[in-house]
Amino acid sequence: MSRVNDVGGQTGFGALEIEADEPPFHADWEARVFALNSTLVRNGVYRLDEFRDAVERLAPQQYLATSYYERWLLAIETLLAERGLLGAG
Repeated sequence: MSRVNDVGGQTGFGALEIEADEPPFHADWEARVFALNSTLVRNGVYRLDEFRDAVERLAPQQYLATSYYERWLLAIETLLAERGLLGAG
C-alpha cells in the first residue's frame, strides 16, 4: 500500500526547488531535533528503520502540512510514546 510520502513518479507536486548554499538547518530547533534523533538511535531506543516508518505513518494531512524536521519531531514523539517513555500531552 502506498503512503502519502511515496510520491515518486506522481505529478502535481510542482517543481523541486534546490537552494544553492543552503544551511543544513534553518533554525536552532531543527539541529536539536537532528541531534536528539541521532542520540536515540545511537543508544538503541529505536532503530533508524523504525524512525522512518514512524515518519511515514503520519496522517496524510499532517505529513503534508508539516516541515521536514517537524515530521522528525512528530515521529520521535510517536516512538517514545509507543515505548512508554513519553507521557500523554
